[in-house]
Amino acid sequence: MEPLQKFSFLIIIFFAILSPSFSDRCNPEDKKVLLKIKKALHNPYHLASWNPEVDCCIWYSLKCSRTTNRVYKLTIFAGQINGQIPAEVGDLPFLETLMFHKLTNITGPVQPAIAKLTNLKYLDLSWNHLSGPVPDFLSQLKNLIFLDLSFNQLSGSIPSSLSTLPNLTSIRLDRNNLTGQIPMSFGSFAGEFPYLILSHNKLSGSIPASLGKKDFGNLDLSRNRLEGDASMVFNSKTRWIDLSRNLLEFDFSKVELSENLTWLDLNHNKITGSLPESAIVSLQFLNVSYNRLCGEIPVGGDLQRFDYTAYFHNRCLCGAPLPPCK
Repeated sequence: MEPLQKFSFLIIIFFAILSPSFSDRCNPEDKKVLLKIKKALHNPYHLASWNPEVDCCIWYSLKCSRTTNRVYKLTIFAGQINGQIPAEVGDLPFLETLMFHKLTNITGPVQPAIAKLTNLKYLDLSWNHLSGPVPDFLSQLKNLIFLDLSFNQLSGSIPSSLSTLPNLTSIRLDRNNLTGQIPMSFGSFAGEFPYLILSHNKLSGSIPASLGKKDFGNLDLSRNRLEGDASMVFNSKTRWIDLSRNLLEFDFSKVELSENLTWLDLNHNKITGSLPESAIVSLQFLNVSYNRLCGEIPVGGDLQRFDYTAYFHNRCLCGAPLPPCK
């Protein structure tokens, strides 16, 4: 071997010994747990890289911390995987992100062992076939920032205890079979709240007045059975409001629309009154069709740039882009 080649070879060996990227840095306890998870999921091809002879930190669907070498991220999605979420996920104490997403053959409840994951920040169990309730034990995850249980078969009421989570900023519970009322406490989340999405359920009763005290990025309560007044939600600086396809009934002429509002969908309700006189400058989308509105569509703002489908099927709403008032 030439001296230069020999030197290069020794350098490679040296870094293989010292660098974590060249050595097996997977925590042995984590590896045992991960292999149990693979077995519980019937050794799917999706987890073929989970070879016990290989460093688990280079397996697909997970990440290890560069400082602790512990598994902090487990993201299993879009695979042909059957069964329930394994209880062993609760034995990965350093997990900050847990995702089981678009696994339509994953059934059963939200795994109770998840309550042990006190470091968890992001929980995404969406687009599966989970059933049972939204569990109250989620309120034990005090570091949780993001919760997504959408597109499942969850039933029962929404636990009010979720509002006690000090760091929670987004909830998606849409496309389930949830019933009961929206918890009154949902207006008291601690920080900013980009997403509160509860659409496509069977929620009933009135919208809590407390929601008017909270600025949401996106507030979507559409396609439920909500009734009564919803004018309080316009008191906030929420940017996206979708209350469509409910049983809401209030006087829209008394509503002050925020300049922050960019999306407003109120179609298929029982809303009365006239459109607010205030100029709607920032709106990129508007739909107030299939209500009980009357009067002339105000001119001088931006309301005429939306086509007639945004306004049709009201009691006596008129003016461009609808036929002229008589």
